[in-house]
Amino acid sequence: MYSPASTRYDSASFYRRCGQSGVRLPLISIGLWHNFGGKDSYENARAIALRAFDLGITCFDLANNYGPPDGSAEITFGRILREELGPWRDELIITTKAGYYMWPGPYGEWGSRKYLLSSLDQSLKRMGLPYVDIFYSHRPDPETPLEETMGALAQAVRCGKAIYAGLSNYPPAETARAAKILRELGTPCLIHQPRYSMLDRWVEPQLLATLEQEGIGCTVFSPLAKGVLTDRYLKGIPADSRAARDPRFLRPEHITDEILAQTRKLNDLAHSRSQTLAQMALAWVLRHKVVTSALIGASKVQQVDDCVGAVRNLNFTPGELAEIEKILG
Repeated sequence: MYSPASTRYDSASFYRRCGQSGVRLPLISIGLWHNFGGKDSYENARAIALRAFDLGITCFDLANNYGPPDGSAEITFGRILREELGPWRDELIITTKAGYYMWPGPYGEWGSRKYLLSSLDQSLKRMGLPYVDIFYSHRPDPETPLEETMGALAQAVRCGKAIYAGLSNYPPAETARAAKILRELGTPCLIHQPRYSMLDRWVEPQLLATLEQEGIGCTVFSPLAKGVLTDRYLKGIPADSRAARDPRFLRPEHITDEILAQTRKLNDLAHSRSQTLAQMALAWVLRHKVVTSALIGASKVQQVDDCVGAVRNLNFTPGELAEIEKILG
């Protein structure tokens, strides 16, 4: 019978306020995009989730289409809740999203009220939950009025199926418009989830400035650039790596000689800070106070430990930041 570590909340500094809300999130959150699907080892997924909670990670991030197959990550997490974490549900922030393709026909993707609310009902059923803590619009829909999409998020909150509304992958101008609509509907936007890493800096500076101005928190995904900003690929592409096994999201041709030269120099700098490359990459995105949490994926329990170790050194000297800029060119 699982019992969480009594030390999981020993470090108050491990939690950061989410925008102007009353919610604090862990500096490191766990994403279930990979390694929690129906084709993955349940025992490994279980071990990762329980270790994360033991370390004080309270935020578990999902979406309707996480797997594979689509939806199976929510089924897996529902089983973990039912068999292990259920007694501590009120200590968890559980999120899901809808926006990408989920089922055939005209109502199976994008941002209509029909799709978003139907998807949320399906997600709750898969996880065995009456509500999620955060329900995200996973991407903007160019053909659906923003008022309709935000209205669906607000309806989910008002009917008790979500506590907070969030956005993901929205550019700055649409983020500001969406935030205004949600405020007017009485359900302020809690959080935005954009992609951000040393190798992908599209959020700088405008989106981060927009979030700060709007009082919206920020959980960044892919802060390790799909594993490139770890020691995994420093010597090439291992046979058991994501780039070798699953080319849907990271292809060998994406790991160029130029990128490897950069990551090797960054790795040397990380070691001079007594960190792994992954730890320094996480600390680097968390240097922005508007960034509430860095969302990690893990295929092994020890990767969770390594990532949480990043919080031991979140400070950078001006010289270190200048060196990073020089390496990144």
